[in-house]
Amino acid sequence: MRAARVRGVALVLVVLACGKQSPPPDQTASGPPSPPDQEPPVSLNADSPIQYPPRLFDQKVEGDVVLRLFADSTGRVVPESSRVAESSGYPALDSAAISGAKRLRFAPARRRGIPVATAFLQPIEFRHPQGDALQGSPGAGPH
Repeated sequence: MRAARVRGVALVLVVLACGKQSPPPDQTASGPPSPPDQEPPVSLNADSPIQYPPRLFDQKVEGDVVLRLFADSTGRVVPESSRVAESSGYPALDSAAISGAKRLRFAPARRRGIPVATAFLQPIEFRHPQGDALQGSPGAGPH
């Protein structure tokens, strides 16, 4: 029951790192525009599978974790290759991000329109709906 409340209230945002924007199609070209050279994986999860640790949620602790993920050419995350690239400073947030990463789903990265396996950085933000910006973060002070 408590875990459901935490999941329902917690704002855990998964934001895919931005890839290069494709240039506007050439207006004089007669055929369809060619695909960009590289496209990053695209998140398919409607809701984040990453759960806020209940103890830290109750304490309104917030933080950012950057994961290094590897997705195969179908977009499936290879869990054993996932690791923390940048820690939040809270081992419980870092562990929650790694644990939930195996349930992330992506459309595969593409190179010249062909699905490819790729490693990429995935930011994970743990935000409490009643928290101040990064309240409780190590080194956070008044702004």
